[in-house]
Amino acid sequence: MGPCVLNVFENKIINVHPSLIPSFCGKGFYGLKVHQAAIDCGVKITGATVHFVNNVIDGGKIILQKAVYVQPDDTPEILQKRVMEEAEWVLLPQAVAMFCKGEIK
Repeated sequence: MGPCVLNVFENKIINVHPSLIPSFCGKGFYGLKVHQAAIDCGVKITGATVHFVNNVIDGGKIILQKAVYVQPDDTPEILQKRVMEEAEWVLLPQAVAMFCKGEIK
């Protein structure tokens, strides 16, 4: 998406990122790379963030966040699945409902 589209649709495009922004986000942090970074850093809690998209990668206004525990035996794939099920799939419908009701702008 280019700046023209993002400027026209400011605070109208929503993204789900598989970490608690500002951790493990920005250029190069997507998919399993996010979860591998969390495991490599030894964090005990990760999660997901729903935010508005702007011209900065993962830099838009945060709408919602939800924490998820990292387990000692997690692989990136296992952690990814837990974050999706416990956070991403919960937060996105909430954020869309809030947006549709005019509760966030």
